[in-house]
Amino acid sequence: MNTHAHVPAPMSTPGMKVLKLVSVLLDYPRPELWHYADELREAAANPVSLTPRQRVALTGFVDALLAQEPMAAEEAWLALFDRGRAMSLLLFEHIHGESRDRGQAMVDLVETYRNNGFEIGVRQLPDYLPLVLEYLSTRPQEEIADWLRHVGHILELLAARALERESPYATLFETLVIIAHGKVDLTVMRQRVATEARDDTPEAIDRVWEEEAVRFGPEAPSEDCAPASRLPTGTQRFESKGLQ
Repeated sequence: MNTHAHVPAPMSTPGMKVLKLVSVLLDYPRPELWHYADELREAAANPVSLTPRQRVALTGFVDALLAQEPMAAEEAWLALFDRGRAMSLLLFEHIHGESRDRGQAMVDLVETYRNNGFEIGVRQLPDYLPLVLEYLSTRPQEEIADWLRHVGHILELLAARALERESPYATLFETLVIIAHGKVDLTVMRQRVATEARDDTPEAIDRVWEEEAVRFGPEAPSEDCAPASRLPTGTQRFESKGLQ
């Protein structure tokens, strides 16, 4: 699962937008991130769109992340986001699963980026959440709100799953939920997540490999929690098929 192709641009301004900050913090923690410790801390303490309590939580995440050795942070990131699909940072993993619609959705999203002057590398996956957030940080506030509301159910699910796994990354997802909805209430999602079987255990990963070895075509995901069908501003086709 190639989920960390996106390399965030270096941060040079302490007043960077909160979406850009979360984009950088949510991305794979490369060693160069530690070179920008002061900028990260200042940016986490300053977002005017967040309450003082939220800024404290965000600053605490930054401090905890930077207190780790880079290799330890990398291992923790991989353990959370790169084992199994439940915590995937690829948005279309949760919307389209393995259905054929996923490929077209990728093409449409790349076209949306290009139409708005946002170019990505050929090896970058356009639905990678840190990349989506970096793009949104360049867009008008109305468009940001529309996109985040549209994927709000995914952000809530990831926040609930991160909390269930006692991961500090829950803070970042909760921050995004607050930006999307103005508040965070994960009661329903946490009840749902509590009944889920973990997909990041060695046994679960082995089962997935065994199943995929004999699968001869894509299968549509279940539709037990379909998101809203209205498209975010600026996209032509961003259709939802279910929540994984």
